[in-house]
Amino acid sequence: MTNPLKAATLGPRIPELLAPAGNYEKLVTAIHYGADAVYLGGKAFSLRARAANFDEAGLRQAIAYAHAHGVKVYVTVNIFAHNRDLAELAPYLHMLRDAGADGLIVSDPGILSIARQIVPDLPLHLSTQANMTNTASAGFWAAQGVGRLNLARELGLEEIRAMRAATGIELEVFVHGALCISYSGRCMLSTYFTGRNANQGDCAHPCRYSYALVEEKRPGQYFPVEEDERGTYIFNSRDLCLLNRLPALIDAGVDAIKIEGRMKSVGYVGAVVRLYRLALDWIGEQLFSGLSADSLVLPEVFHKEMNKIGTRGQTENFFSARPSSGDMLYDRMRVEQEYVPVGIVRDLEPLRIETRHVLTLGDQVEYLGRFIVSDPVTVIGMQTADGASITRANPGALVALLTEPPLMSVEMHSILRKRIKLP
Repeated sequence: MTNPLKAATLGPRIPELLAPAGNYEKLVTAIHYGADAVYLGGKAFSLRARAANFDEAGLRQAIAYAHAHGVKVYVTVNIFAHNRDLAELAPYLHMLRDAGADGLIVSDPGILSIARQIVPDLPLHLSTQANMTNTASAGFWAAQGVGRLNLARELGLEEIRAMRAATGIELEVFVHGALCISYSGRCMLSTYFTGRNANQGDCAHPCRYSYALVEEKRPGQYFPVEEDERGTYIFNSRDLCLLNRLPALIDAGVDAIKIEGRMKSVGYVGAVVRLYRLALDWIGEQLFSGLSADSLVLPEVFHKEMNKIGTRGQTENFFSARPSSGDMLYDRMRVEQEYVPVGIVRDLEPLRIETRHVLTLGDQVEYLGRFIVSDPVTVIGMQTADGASITRANPGALVALLTEPPLMSVEMHSILRKRIKLP
């Protein structure tokens, strides 16, 4: 089945768009909005232990659905394993191969070695957790049978170009999502503070905590930790956003761009995948017309859309220079969100949505479709499944929706959002 949000032919230089799928609903949403591939985890061996993840039946269902839509599925097997973890590895890998997984994302050399022995036909992708930062390492991992390298987030553009010149295997770059304050996500803060091991997939995200200073002879007295009067969230990085840098990454020869977010909401996943799909399609059209990638600048409408999505503001991290204090969010955990997902399309005749936020008559909503501009429409009617008219729908309701003007060309699995008043 052809994905309606993918351009028909964009040429060989457009990278694969790799999207997170923390559960089945997010997988369906990412595919609807144009992902070329998704990555997901099973109930074991995955570095997002508190995502919903997939049991064996769920994995088989997810892979079958993705393949029916022409989308690849890569499975994360990227914990740093202890001996106790290895007993169940072989049957798990056999199951993934039999289910039709398109590749394994690994970081532990032991897991990589076992996978090469028992499922040699499954492609191996190196996780960012392996800290891929130099060309010598690229040669080493290529010799171990790795077919794709997810480069460390600490690399800049020129280092990515050097990596491309040094190796012929595929290069994958994170372009959007949360950043770990610790080097490439190799972090022990969670283990020390809570006993939850980040390198086993169970991070408690202590880098997002608010901190204060305590002097040992004054127990119970907490003093604020300040940096230039910006507050106390001393480890809280803004989120990565390389939307503006897509032309440069394409010019550098990157094979895949990756979005973080297996634990993010379905509304977030859909909106971000849609934005990057549309941006890649726009770039593809410019390349097809004869323009060079290094001459392209995304139109302002893409930036406006980006500012309607997000959690902690935006940073380009190490892409062109080392991060500074301006790349941190010191005064709060996250930026106030001006737009929220309000519903997901569940039926077309009549238009019926499952609400994810309070929706009332008179609200203006935007439909996230196949074009970058989303003109608002006004909600003028809502009905429950038994036909009763209502003026307010709470989250989790299934309601038939009337708007003015009417929404046209609506598709299943699409998202509606609304603007909210900030405090």
